[in-house]
Amino acid sequence: MSSTFAQSPSIAPLIELRGITRQFGDQQVVRNLCLSVAAGETVALIGESGCGKSVTLRLMMALLEPTAGDVCWSGRPVADLNAGQRDRDRLRFGYLFQNSALFDSLDVFENVAFGLREISDLSETVVCNTVHERLEEVGLSAEICDRKPAELSGGMRKRVALARALALEPAIMLYDEPTTGLDPVMTGVINRLICQTRDQRPVTSVVVTHDLSTVQAVADRVVMLEPVSRLEADDRQVIFSGTFAEAVASPDPRVAAFVGNTATESRPATENSRSQGDPACQNHVGDGRSGFDSWQDRKWCTDNGQEA
Repeated sequence: MSSTFAQSPSIAPLIELRGITRQFGDQQVVRNLCLSVAAGETVALIGESGCGKSVTLRLMMALLEPTAGDVCWSGRPVADLNAGQRDRDRLRFGYLFQNSALFDSLDVFENVAFGLREISDLSETVVCNTVHERLEEVGLSAEICDRKPAELSGGMRKRVALARALALEPAIMLYDEPTTGLDPVMTGVINRLICQTRDQRPVTSVVVTHDLSTVQAVADRVVMLEPVSRLEADDRQVIFSGTFAEAVASPDPRVAAFVGNTATESRPATENSRSQGDPACQNHVGDGRSGFDSWQDRKWCTDNGQEA
Protein backbone atom coordinates (compact mmCIF):
# COMPACT_ATOMS: atom_id res chain seq x y z
CA MET A 1 0.00 0.00 0.00
CA SER A 2 1.38 3.41 -0.98
CA SER A 3 2.19 6.04 1.59
CA THR A 4 -0.30 8.80 2.30
CA PHE A 5 2.61 11.24 1.99
CA ALA A 6 3.24 10.21 -1.62
CA GLN A 7 -0.01 11.87 -2.64
CA SER A 8 0.20 15.32 -4.29
CA PRO A 9 1.70 17.44 -1.51
CA SER A 10 1.22 20.54 -3.68
CA ILE A 11 -2.57 20.08 -3.56
CA ALA A 12 -2.97 19.72 0.19
CA PRO A 13 -0.81 20.65 3.17
CA LEU A 14 1.46 17.86 4.29
CA ILE A 15 0.08 18.24 7.81
CA GLU A 16 -3.19 19.92 8.70
CA LEU A 17 -5.02 20.28 11.99
CA ARG A 18 -8.71 20.98 11.45
CA GLY A 19 -10.53 22.31 14.49
CA ILE A 20 -8.46 20.18 16.86
CA THR A 21 -9.35 20.05 20.54
CA ARG A 22 -7.47 17.95 23.05
CA GLN A 23 -8.26 17.75 26.72
CA PHE A 24 -6.96 15.70 29.61
CA GLY A 25 -9.76 15.10 32.07
CA ASP A 26 -11.53 18.43 32.41
CA GLN A 27 -8.56 20.48 31.23
CA GLN A 28 -8.43 21.66 27.63
CA VAL A 29 -4.85 22.09 26.41
CA VAL A 30 -5.66 22.62 22.72
CA ARG A 31 -8.97 24.12 21.61
CA ASN A 32 -10.36 24.35 18.09
CA LEU A 33 -6.83 24.61 16.68
CA CYS A 34 -6.47 25.12 12.94
CA LEU A 35 -2.94 24.87 11.56
CA SER A 36 -1.35 23.65 8.35
CA VAL A 37 2.22 22.92 7.30
CA ALA A 38 3.18 22.83 3.62
CA ALA A 39 5.64 20.37 2.15
CA GLY A 40 9.20 21.64 2.52
CA GLU A 41 8.27 24.32 5.04
CA THR A 42 10.00 24.88 8.38
CA VAL A 43 7.53 26.14 10.98
CA ALA A 44 8.55 27.32 14.45
CA LEU A 45 5.83 26.83 17.04
CA ILE A 46 6.20 29.29 19.92
CA GLY A 47 4.24 30.45 22.95
CA GLU A 48 4.52 30.48 26.69
CA SER A 49 4.70 27.28 28.73
CA GLY A 50 1.38 25.45 28.95
CA CYS A 51 -0.04 26.65 25.63
CA GLY A 52 -0.03 23.15 24.12
CA LYS A 53 2.99 23.24 21.80
CA SER A 54 4.34 19.77 22.64
CA VAL A 55 0.82 18.33 22.67
CA THR A 56 0.36 19.79 19.18
CA LEU A 57 3.47 17.96 17.96
CA ARG A 58 2.15 14.67 19.31
CA LEU A 59 -1.21 15.29 17.68
CA MET A 60 0.51 15.97 14.34
CA MET A 61 2.21 12.59 14.51
CA ALA A 62 -0.91 10.81 15.78
CA LEU A 63 0.82 9.86 19.01
CA LEU A 64 -2.23 11.40 20.69
CA GLU A 65 -5.79 11.24 19.44
CA PRO A 66 -7.75 14.50 19.38
CA THR A 67 -10.80 14.90 21.58
CA ALA A 68 -12.44 16.63 18.61
CA GLY A 69 -11.41 17.63 15.09
CA ASP A 70 -9.28 15.99 12.40
CA VAL A 71 -5.56 15.52 11.90
CA CYS A 72 -4.87 15.21 8.17
CA TRP A 73 -1.81 13.95 6.36
CA SER A 74 -1.66 15.16 2.72
CA GLY A 75 -5.35 16.00 2.92
CA ARG A 76 -6.44 12.62 4.26
CA PRO A 77 -7.85 12.39 7.81
CA VAL A 78 -5.74 10.08 9.95
CA ALA A 79 -8.98 8.74 11.44
CA ASP A 80 -9.80 7.29 8.00
CA LEU A 81 -6.60 5.21 7.89
CA ASN A 82 -6.57 1.66 9.14
CA ALA A 83 -4.10 0.84 11.90
CA GLY A 84 -1.54 -0.67 9.53
CA GLN A 85 -1.55 2.31 7.15
CA ARG A 86 -1.37 4.78 10.03
CA ASP A 87 1.60 2.97 11.56
CA ARG A 88 3.40 2.80 8.21
CA ASP A 89 2.81 6.48 7.52
CA ARG A 90 3.93 7.42 11.02
CA LEU A 91 7.34 6.02 10.13
CA ARG A 92 7.70 8.98 7.76
CA PHE A 93 8.08 11.17 10.84
CA GLY A 94 11.29 11.75 12.74
CA TYR A 95 10.96 13.05 16.30
CA LEU A 96 13.66 14.74 18.37
CA PHE A 97 12.42 14.59 21.94
CA GLN A 98 12.99 17.38 24.42
CA ASN A 99 15.26 15.26 26.62
CA SER A 100 16.70 13.25 23.71
CA ALA A 101 14.98 10.05 25.01
CA LEU A 102 17.94 7.81 24.32
CA PHE A 103 17.84 4.30 25.75
CA ASP A 104 20.13 4.41 28.77
CA SER A 105 20.95 0.71 28.58
CA LEU A 106 22.02 0.84 24.93
CA ASP A 107 25.23 2.29 23.55
CA VAL A 108 25.27 4.99 20.88
CA PHE A 109 25.43 2.52 18.00
CA GLU A 110 22.41 0.53 19.17
CA ASN A 111 20.44 3.71 19.90
CA VAL A 112 20.91 4.96 16.34
CA ALA A 113 20.33 1.48 14.90
CA PHE A 114 17.20 0.83 16.97
CA GLY A 115 14.59 1.90 14.40
CA LEU A 116 16.45 0.23 11.54
CA ARG A 117 16.42 -3.09 13.38
CA GLU A 118 12.80 -2.79 14.50
CA ILE A 119 11.16 -2.06 11.16
CA SER A 120 13.42 -3.60 8.53
CA ASP A 121 15.42 -6.72 7.70
CA LEU A 122 18.49 -4.81 6.56
CA SER A 123 21.80 -6.63 6.66
CA GLU A 124 24.19 -5.83 9.48
CA THR A 125 26.54 -4.22 6.97
CA VAL A 126 23.83 -1.80 5.79
CA VAL A 127 22.81 -1.03 9.38
CA CYS A 128 26.42 -0.37 10.35
CA ASN A 129 27.05 1.90 7.36
CA THR A 130 23.82 3.82 7.97
CA VAL A 131 24.63 4.39 11.64
CA HIS A 132 28.10 5.69 10.83
CA GLU A 133 26.77 7.94 8.04
CA ARG A 134 24.10 9.48 10.25
CA LEU A 135 26.59 10.06 13.08
CA GLU A 136 29.00 11.74 10.68
CA GLU A 137 26.12 13.84 9.33
CA VAL A 138 25.56 15.31 12.80
CA GLY A 139 29.27 15.87 13.41
CA LEU A 140 30.06 12.78 15.49
CA SER A 141 32.61 10.06 14.81
CA ALA A 142 32.30 6.29 14.96
CA GLU A 143 34.65 6.38 17.95
CA ILE A 144 31.72 7.15 20.26
CA CYS A 145 29.63 4.17 19.14
CA ASP A 146 30.34 2.09 22.23
CA ARG A 147 29.57 4.87 24.73
CA LYS A 148 26.40 4.91 26.79
CA PRO A 149 24.24 8.06 26.92
CA ALA A 150 25.44 8.80 30.46
CA GLU A 151 28.96 9.19 29.07
CA LEU A 152 27.93 11.94 26.64
CA SER A 153 27.52 15.67 27.09
CA GLY A 154 24.09 17.21 26.61
CA GLY A 155 24.89 18.46 23.12
CA MET A 156 26.23 15.09 22.05
CA ARG A 157 23.09 13.34 23.32
CA LYS A 158 20.96 15.72 21.24
CA ARG A 159 23.03 14.92 18.15
CA VAL A 160 22.84 11.18 18.72
CA ALA A 161 19.06 11.51 19.06
CA LEU A 162 18.94 13.46 15.79
CA ALA A 163 21.08 10.80 14.07
CA ARG A 164 18.61 8.16 15.29
CA ALA A 165 15.67 10.13 13.89
CA LEU A 166 17.40 10.65 10.53
CA ALA A 167 18.36 6.98 10.18
CA LEU A 168 14.88 6.18 8.83
CA GLU A 169 15.02 8.96 6.20
CA PRO A 170 11.95 10.85 7.46
CA ALA A 171 9.84 13.11 5.27
CA ILE A 172 8.87 15.18 8.31
CA MET A 173 11.03 16.18 11.30
CA LEU A 174 9.44 17.26 14.57
CA TYR A 175 11.72 18.96 17.09
CA ASP A 176 10.54 19.40 20.69
CA GLU A 177 12.64 22.10 22.41
CA PRO A 178 15.85 21.00 20.63
CA THR A 179 18.12 23.50 22.42
CA THR A 180 16.73 23.38 25.96
CA GLY A 181 19.50 23.12 28.54
CA LEU A 182 22.33 23.79 26.07
CA ASP A 183 24.91 26.56 26.22
CA PRO A 184 24.94 29.23 23.45
CA VAL A 185 27.72 27.52 21.50
CA MET A 186 25.95 24.16 21.39
CA THR A 187 22.63 25.90 20.69
CA GLY A 188 24.27 27.30 17.55
CA VAL A 189 25.45 23.81 16.59
CA ILE A 190 21.92 22.38 16.91
CA ASN A 191 20.48 25.30 14.94
CA ARG A 192 22.97 24.62 12.14
CA LEU A 193 22.06 20.92 12.20
CA ILE A 194 18.36 21.74 11.79
CA CYS A 195 19.25 23.94 8.81
CA GLN A 196 21.59 21.32 7.40
CA THR A 197 18.95 18.61 7.70
CA ARG A 198 16.43 20.77 5.88
CA ASP A 199 18.85 21.81 3.14
CA GLN A 200 20.36 18.38 2.42
CA ARG A 201 17.15 16.39 2.13
CA PRO A 202 13.51 17.02 1.16
CA VAL A 203 12.17 17.36 4.69
CA THR A 204 9.33 19.32 6.26
CA SER A 205 10.04 20.54 9.79
CA VAL A 206 8.10 21.75 12.83
CA VAL A 207 10.20 23.14 15.69
CA VAL A 208 8.75 23.76 19.14
CA THR A 209 11.02 26.20 20.96
CA HIS A 210 11.30 29.01 23.47
CA ASP A 211 14.68 30.00 22.02
CA LEU A 212 14.25 32.92 19.65
CA SER A 213 17.76 32.48 18.26
CA THR A 214 16.52 29.13 16.95
CA VAL A 215 13.39 30.75 15.54
CA GLN A 216 15.46 33.37 13.72
CA ALA A 217 17.95 30.84 12.40
CA VAL A 218 15.67 28.11 11.05
CA ALA A 219 12.06 29.20 10.53
CA ASP A 220 10.26 30.06 7.32
CA ARG A 221 7.15 30.80 9.35
CA VAL A 222 6.44 31.43 13.02
CA VAL A 223 3.18 30.32 14.64
CA MET A 224 2.35 31.49 18.16
CA LEU A 225 -0.20 29.81 20.41
CA GLU A 226 -2.02 31.32 23.37
CA PRO A 227 -2.90 29.21 26.43
CA VAL A 228 -6.53 28.09 26.36
CA SER A 229 -7.02 29.47 29.88
CA ARG A 230 -6.53 33.00 28.53
CA LEU A 231 -8.88 32.72 25.58
CA GLU A 232 -12.40 34.04 25.37
CA ALA A 233 -15.06 31.70 24.03
CA ASP A 234 -14.65 32.74 20.38
CA ASP A 235 -10.90 33.44 20.39
CA ARG A 236 -8.56 31.50 18.15
CA GLN A 237 -5.63 29.75 19.77
CA VAL A 238 -3.26 30.74 16.97
CA ILE A 239 -2.63 34.42 17.67
CA PHE A 240 0.13 34.91 15.09
CA SER A 241 1.36 33.32 11.88
CA GLY A 242 4.05 34.94 9.74
CA THR A 243 7.77 35.59 9.47
CA PHE A 244 9.93 36.43 12.46
CA ALA A 245 10.31 40.00 11.23
CA GLU A 246 6.53 40.29 11.11
CA ALA A 247 6.31 38.90 14.64
CA VAL A 248 8.75 41.54 15.90
CA ALA A 249 6.61 44.24 14.27
CA SER A 250 3.27 42.74 15.38
CA PRO A 251 0.80 45.18 16.95
CA ASP A 252 -0.54 42.37 19.15
CA PRO A 253 0.86 43.06 22.63
CA ARG A 254 0.96 39.33 23.42
CA VAL A 255 3.24 38.66 20.47
CA ALA A 256 5.33 41.76 21.14
CA ALA A 257 5.80 40.81 24.78
CA PHE A 258 7.02 37.34 23.81
CA VAL A 259 9.45 38.24 21.03
CA GLY A 260 10.26 41.91 21.61
CA ASN A 261 12.90 41.81 24.33
CA THR A 262 14.88 38.98 22.81
CA ALA A 263 14.67 40.43 19.32
CA THR A 264 16.23 43.72 20.42
CA GLU A 265 19.15 41.82 21.91
CA SER A 266 19.72 39.75 18.76
CA ARG A 267 20.76 40.67 15.24
CA PRO A 268 18.25 42.74 13.21
CA ALA A 269 15.42 40.63 11.83
CA THR A 270 14.64 42.61 8.69
CA GLU A 271 14.05 39.48 6.63
CA ASN A 272 13.59 35.79 7.18
CA SER A 273 17.03 34.61 8.24
CA ARG A 274 16.83 31.63 5.90
CA SER A 275 16.45 33.90 2.85
CA GLN A 276 19.21 36.17 4.14
CA GLY A 277 21.72 33.32 4.32
CA ASP A 278 21.93 33.21 8.09
CA PRO A 279 25.46 32.24 9.19
CA ALA A 280 23.86 29.77 11.60
CA CYS A 281 22.59 27.89 8.56
CA GLN A 282 25.89 28.00 6.66
CA ASN A 283 28.67 27.05 9.06
CA HIS A 284 29.91 23.48 8.89
CA VAL A 285 28.77 21.32 11.80
CA GLY A 286 31.69 19.59 13.42
CA ASP A 287 34.57 17.97 11.58
CA GLY A 288 32.99 14.51 11.28
CA ARG A 289 36.04 13.02 12.97
CA SER A 290 36.51 14.19 16.53
CA GLY A 291 32.80 14.73 17.17
CA PHE A 292 33.46 17.86 19.24
CA ASP A 293 32.38 21.36 18.25
CA SER A 294 33.17 23.49 21.26
CA TRP A 295 35.49 23.82 24.19
CA GLN A 296 32.48 22.98 26.41
CA ASP A 297 32.33 19.47 24.93
CA ARG A 298 36.09 19.09 25.27
CA LYS A 299 36.03 20.37 28.86
CA TRP A 300 33.22 17.95 29.75
CA CYS A 301 35.32 15.06 28.47
CA THR A 302 38.42 16.24 30.31
CA ASP A 303 36.46 16.59 33.55
CA ASN A 304 35.01 13.11 33.11
CA GLY A 305 38.19 11.33 32.11
CA GLN A 306 37.29 11.03 28.42
CA GLU A 307 39.44 11.76 25.39
CA ALA A 308 38.41 14.61 23.14
